[in-house]
Amino acid sequence: MIKLSNVRIPINYNEETLRQEAARKLHTRESVISRAELFRLSLDARDKGDIHYTATLIVEIENENSFLRHRDAEKYSPYVYPQPAVSRLERRPVVAGSGPAGLFAALILAQAGARPILIERGLDVDSRIKAVETFQRGGPLDPECNVQFGEGGAGTFSDGKLTTGTRDPRLRKVTEEFIAAGAPEEIAYLARPHIGTDKLVGVVKNLRKKITALGGEVRFGCRLTDLVVEKGRLRGVVTGLGAFEADRLVLATGHSARDVFELCAKRGLFMEPKPFSVGVRIEHPQELIQRMQYGGAEGLPPADYKAAVHLRDGRGVYTFCMCPGGEVIASASEPETVVTNGMSRYARGGRNANSALLVSVGPDDFPGGDIFAGVRLQRKLERQAFYMGGGNYKAPAALVADFLKGQKTAALGAVEPSYPIGVTLSNLRGLFPEFISNALAQGIELIDRKLRGFAMADAVLTGVESRSSSPLRICRGEDFQSSVKGVYPCGEGAGYAGGIMSAAVDGIRCAEAALK
Repeated sequence: MIKLSNVRIPINYNEETLRQEAARKLHTRESVISRAELFRLSLDARDKGDIHYTATLIVEIENENSFLRHRDAEKYSPYVYPQPAVSRLERRPVVAGSGPAGLFAALILAQAGARPILIERGLDVDSRIKAVETFQRGGPLDPECNVQFGEGGAGTFSDGKLTTGTRDPRLRKVTEEFIAAGAPEEIAYLARPHIGTDKLVGVVKNLRKKITALGGEVRFGCRLTDLVVEKGRLRGVVTGLGAFEADRLVLATGHSARDVFELCAKRGLFMEPKPFSVGVRIEHPQELIQRMQYGGAEGLPPADYKAAVHLRDGRGVYTFCMCPGGEVIASASEPETVVTNGMSRYARGGRNANSALLVSVGPDDFPGGDIFAGVRLQRKLERQAFYMGGGNYKAPAALVADFLKGQKTAALGAVEPSYPIGVTLSNLRGLFPEFISNALAQGIELIDRKLRGFAMADAVLTGVESRSSSPLRICRGEDFQSSVKGVYPCGEGAGYAGGIMSAAVDGIRCAEAALK
């Protein structure tokens, strides 16, 4: 088989089309091609009058060596994840956290026969959905089970985006396991794959079932409360459901488990502050994004966008976690705070598009100068958003036009906010320090030069988006262990990933290290 790149594919393609276009690209007869399948597919909408797909194909062809001289062809050998050796660990390894990093760490450990114990402070995904829906309808917040905590981690209530900048070959393993657990097969080849919240719920449940079928154990409602450390080495873990001996812990508790950061400091794990971002969610009509990206073309998938600009002072403003046809959701995990995030279902059929609009901040911006200064900034903004929203978990919101003028919004326009608990119209500049508000305003205007319509007067800004990444890093060495031997900091919360795929890959790498 050969891998053939830069193949032009029409929008209304089918399996036969792939063979035809492969033959055209190779200047050969279609009859010599027995099979052509998608390896990568991306939509090219740069020319609104000529929108098409650009594909990389896997082609099974007669006399393949004669076609390898083509500049876009290369020999194809499918990636096979090297199965770890059968575990010889004396004690069962522990994984804390069931987000993508924790799930895949536990899965690899289970596939090696190590019988891992996966502990999760939140509940199973079905119980978690009930808790989240109760809160979204205006009911009480459960600090232990919410959008941030519970089976699947924060990614469960998102768009399930699988885009990543990493090129680690383990990505193929992650994709294959997702598909085996019920994710759409198209995630194997789409350039911007997503699973959708509605489908992701079943996927994480099936991953858990696979872990337990291989001898692993999952304990829900089981929060990590302490580490037993002797002479710089892990000897046991303490949870809300009891303590037990352990000499290997994959610490994948996510970026919202602030109590775990405090525990790490208490038990001598080295940590350092790191840059992160804060901002708002911006909502436009999805129909506007369709016109912006596709012109008048029809029959195309829900359009998305991605933009980043640099201000004169060097600070970055960018969009993140864009959800076509999605909604802004209530994502608080601590009482009397407001946190926003975005999610969309597989069909992406909602009336609005939303994205995080973020300003990069670094340790020099944090008052206090210690490792927890970034956490304090997050909490301050989240509490300020709670009180600006009215003290009832409604979120403060403003129109873009009013935010740019620095004034309070008096009435909504063409865009109806999707935040489920409701919004309180505000002057959102009062939510942030001046340097963040000014950066957001400048960023909106600069992005509008690239994406005409982004600064739409009636677009809605909702605050606050504060959990895009961890404000600190739990340091680890080349062996993936922290300064306390036997503890493997992992995933987004530990500062080593930035999305579902990179977190899952990091979980695999930590599991491999723990098995050595």
